[in-house]
Amino acid sequence: MDKKLLGIDLGGTTVKFAILTEAGEIQQKWSIETNILDDGSHIVPDIITSINHHLSLYNMTPEQFIGIGMGTPGSVDIEAGTVIGAYNLNWTTLQQVKSEIEKGTKIKFSIDNDANVAALGERWKGAGDNEPDVVFMTLGTGVGGGIVMNGQLLHGIAGCAGEVGHVTVDPNGFECTCGKRGCLETVASATGIVRVARQLAEEYAGGSKLKARLDNGEDITSKDVFELAEGEGDDLALMVVDKVTFYLGLACGNIGNTLNPSTIIIGGGVSAAGEFLRSRVESYFKEFTFPQVRESTKIKLAELGNEAGVIGAASLAK
Repeated sequence: MDKKLLGIDLGGTTVKFAILTEAGEIQQKWSIETNILDDGSHIVPDIITSINHHLSLYNMTPEQFIGIGMGTPGSVDIEAGTVIGAYNLNWTTLQQVKSEIEKGTKIKFSIDNDANVAALGERWKGAGDNEPDVVFMTLGTGVGGGIVMNGQLLHGIAGCAGEVGHVTVDPNGFECTCGKRGCLETVASATGIVRVARQLAEEYAGGSKLKARLDNGEDITSKDVFELAEGEGDDLALMVVDKVTFYLGLACGNIGNTLNPSTIIIGGGVSAAGEFLRSRVESYFKEFTFPQVRESTKIKLAELGNEAGVIGAASLAK
């Protein structure tokens, strides 16, 4: 009997589950709502109930599983299997996730930070081509990341390795929620891109749909900026894209010169801008890297979308 893996991607609105083969092929998937009421105290019991319900639904037993892996927001102690400070889950106190889930399901359990787990997924079954040295950068509400070197996920002494969102790209730039200035997250996240657009619009004098919409007080998104730039050649939108991709290329260049991975993968919602984004980041990356890195490290777009989390989580169980 081939043993299975179970991957869980815990998010602020939904919990995604998948049963995979040992080779990483998804066989079943489902999701439940994340109930963050009562300090998030329902989340782990709901996960246990859902796993047990689906195992009986598929006539499966705990013995058929190598293990369960889970990606979660917050600060994770991977040895103890605990999480704290996942504010979008209302987890402000220490959560004993591993011991509770192992007790409730009778299956071995592993846990890591959600960005690290997505990095594992993209490295294993996505744009990383299962290479041993891959860096993943996710551009969403914030900017997160994960680093795999010599086939191992890097954690660092305090679990902060791979926090590419806090690489400084502009020492005199915007204040970040982390307390310092000019982090990549302040200019390349979905909200950061809008912030750059507002800043550039103040000094911009020409004709531009983006400028008009901002001046009218309309809400705009990073998607709007990229659509106006690519679809309509909007002058201000193109300036915003150029500034954002400059910062991304600078950060990727520094990562490339430091780690020389085979691939730096760009994922997250902002990466939906596709080749229009990737090619511009790549040309700045080439400007900021020395020849050997420029020729050997590739900038790619993520391929797994929403499934990176469950696939990467499942690989933790291996």
